[in-house]
Amino acid sequence: MAKKKAVSHRMRNLLIGLGGLLGLYTLAGFLVLPWWLARTLPDQLEQRMGWHAEVESIRFNPFAFSLEADTFAARDADGEPVTSFDHLRVNLSFLHLFRGIIGFEEIRLVEPDVRVDLLNDGGINYVRDWRAANPESEDAAAEDASEPGEPPKLYFQQVSLEGGELLFRDFSQEQAAEFRVAPLDLTLNDLATWPREGSDSQYSVMAALGDQVIEWEGDLSITPLYSAGRLKLSGLRYDTAAHFLGPYLPWQLREGTVTLESRYELAGGDSFELITSEGQLTVQQLALALSAQDQEPALSIDSVSVEGIGFDLTGREASIGMVAIEQPSVTAVRKANGEIDWQASLGNRDAVSDESAPEPQASAPFRWSVQGVELTGGQVRWRDQVPDTEADIALNNLTVTLGGLSHHLEEPISYRVSSGLAAGGRFSMAGQLTPTPFTFEGGLSGSDIPLSLVQPYVREQANLELVSGRLALDGNLDLDGQDDPLTGTFSGSAEIAGLDTRLPGGGGELVSWELLRLAPVEFNLNPARLEIGTVTLNSPVVNVIRAADGLHNLQQIVNASGSSVESEQNAEPPEGADPGFIFRIGELVLEKGSMAYADRTLEPPFSTAFNNLAGTVTGISNVPPQQGQVAIAGQLAGVAPVRFDGTLGALGTEEPSNLHLTMEDLALPVLSPYFGRYLGYSVDSGKLGLALEYEITGTRLKASNEVILDRMELGAAVASDQAINAPVKLGLALLTDRNGVIDVNLPIQGDLSDPQFSVGQIVMRAFVNLLMKAAASPFSMLGSLAEFAGFSSEELGYVSFVPGTVQLGQDEVEKLSALAAALRDRPELLLNIRGGVASEADALALLKKQMEARGEDVTGDAWAQAQQVWRDGERSLPPEALGRLASDRGVAIRRLLEETHDVSDKQLFLLDPARDAPVDDQGNVTVQFTLDVR
Repeated sequence: MAKKKAVSHRMRNLLIGLGGLLGLYTLAGFLVLPWWLARTLPDQLEQRMGWHAEVESIRFNPFAFSLEADTFAARDADGEPVTSFDHLRVNLSFLHLFRGIIGFEEIRLVEPDVRVDLLNDGGINYVRDWRAANPESEDAAAEDASEPGEPPKLYFQQVSLEGGELLFRDFSQEQAAEFRVAPLDLTLNDLATWPREGSDSQYSVMAALGDQVIEWEGDLSITPLYSAGRLKLSGLRYDTAAHFLGPYLPWQLREGTVTLESRYELAGGDSFELITSEGQLTVQQLALALSAQDQEPALSIDSVSVEGIGFDLTGREASIGMVAIEQPSVTAVRKANGEIDWQASLGNRDAVSDESAPEPQASAPFRWSVQGVELTGGQVRWRDQVPDTEADIALNNLTVTLGGLSHHLEEPISYRVSSGLAAGGRFSMAGQLTPTPFTFEGGLSGSDIPLSLVQPYVREQANLELVSGRLALDGNLDLDGQDDPLTGTFSGSAEIAGLDTRLPGGGGELVSWELLRLAPVEFNLNPARLEIGTVTLNSPVVNVIRAADGLHNLQQIVNASGSSVESEQNAEPPEGADPGFIFRIGELVLEKGSMAYADRTLEPPFSTAFNNLAGTVTGISNVPPQQGQVAIAGQLAGVAPVRFDGTLGALGTEEPSNLHLTMEDLALPVLSPYFGRYLGYSVDSGKLGLALEYEITGTRLKASNEVILDRMELGAAVASDQAINAPVKLGLALLTDRNGVIDVNLPIQGDLSDPQFSVGQIVMRAFVNLLMKAAASPFSMLGSLAEFAGFSSEELGYVSFVPGTVQLGQDEVEKLSALAAALRDRPELLLNIRGGVASEADALALLKKQMEARGEDVTGDAWAQAQQVWRDGERSLPPEALGRLASDRGVAIRRLLEETHDVSDKQLFLLDPARDAPVDDQGNVTVQFTLDVR
């Protein structure tokens, strides 16, 4: 019994003790611990971080092992808020402690507010505050350097962060920036820090920076490190990206948003593994400027979409699906100093290298692939400020399609490109290329491409203005860079339509044509070779003008700056060397061609034109042996037929070319300005024929020039300091044959490379010299006539008529017979007959005949009185009487010479009758003759 009482007493005491302990535990848990934490936490933060902290209340449930805190806030030494929250709940798992695990059933943080500063030295404000409050000592450093022990086992059943806000401030750059992330939500379930088979935690994170959202969810294991899930970044703004990429990006982001989404899997162990899959990247409304000073972006893109992005870090492999780029716009500018703005914007980034950096270790090659690229609605603008006139070339509606790309650079890549030009026209190309070794195969085509696009570049090399003209081409281009130098071939056709060129500054039309077509064309690189089957030139017009200073407009095309280049190009290769450039043209077809020529050094200026030029030139080449054929015909000055034919040797070689030019029936007045300059006379009539034989060997010319002048008649005298001082007409008469033709052969020779050598001037000088030689001969035309019937040359210049009649005076018939004989022997001579009357002598004779016919007295005083009445104007003859008599006398002489003495009518010309013919000593009226030559 006593024993039972003792046991009962001990049990009671035990229960009382346990109750006391429970009471103390309860008191300490509910009251003491919260009170202690509320006092200690601010002090510890003050000591450890230098922060001033406040907490409204702390509660602890010792039975549920849960801790709650309300309205916590901390400020740093500068008085700025550094962290705060509205409510914190931490619930420990009591049972896990028996297994040596610190377990948390729940950690819940409501509306936390955290400020993180990235300092200008790259540090974080939390680290700065810690170091400021805890200066490192040698012992602490040694302790930190000691090898850490095994980490404790931690378990988190549920962790949640609700309605959080993160203020990130970046002071590491010249321009400070701050970013406020709100709301910030996080959930984490079933996380352990030790290895567990088949048990991974699940997590999700959602954070927003305005309309920029980060979503992150998946599975997580701490030991071993493993995570798999999905990460999505939506609506990342350009200014946010620009702040972080600014130090590394040489350009300036102006607009744009980025959305990036991908699944991922990472694992840590002996090596770090990272695999991403199902990635998608979308860029909207991107705008990029090369510098802050640029008003317009150099690159803008409506959208970029990249699908199927995958990456394997361990496998060193990346893959990308289709890349779609919509409505990109790119502008590139070459500045006046020759620097391209995109290249200049990079600065020396590519040139700077760290020589001390270790060389990368050899590893497996990185593998990559892109399924394809599609670009639509593109625009490209090229501005070149190097030429005197800025070049501005714009492409629109650009479409580019690329096939699969990969690290197998030896595999071909298909492509297709098409675009329009803002100035008009389109071009396209399609084929395949191989990056390494470089090869390119493609079909090229273009239509209606305006040549005015290259006008600024043409002006750099030539003083020429391209007023109009459109290029079209169609063919295949093959390039091969497997060997050095690059080789390639273009095969196809090309044409330029509607070309019109002029000299700048209103210089007038220079060269134009309706169509120039080359088909087929084959151009080869290295060695340079051009072969054209047929060149068809339709309706070409060439306008050649010799200005008043003697310079031809064609000479003005060459810029003075290009003279050195031209001299280098014209430098002759060493003897026996192969030509650096080989060309062959099977046939040149000329249709409806014309060439106008004007010489403004003459007064009046000379002008003429070749028209209706048509024909062919075959076998044009600079590689001997070559035997080309020339056959071209046309008209000069609208009526004179011209033909140019012969054989053509290899150009630029010593092979001879034999060319023949014939021309007939050119009206000599066309050349009157030249005759005026060199002969001192214009040409009123006549025809010119030419038969030229030219033999050209290299630059040496040997020619014969047969010049045929048919019935050339000189006109008025022309004042010229270059005219010969000789009796020109006499010289021409001596050169004229019985048919009125001057036929001379003028041989010349010289070197065509001599700038002072001019074929036209030499031929004209030769003709002038021949004329002077003929004029200097002692033959006298009038001296020959004086031999006839004892008449002097003066007497042969007229015949006498009985007044009032067409009856010749005494001995006048013999005089006309002698003159007729001279004309028959010298058919080149022309006789001009000017019928005439003596106004008084012939009028009185006609009056007397009139009175006799009426039966009036014509003797003595009656006749004297009649004469006086006529002189007083009281009596007159019919008005046409004297004019008819003058004309009849001229006609009578012509009929007598032509019908009686067989003088050719082509030698006889009637002139306007004269009313003031002289009266000779016998009282007869004289009619004057003038001699001329054809």
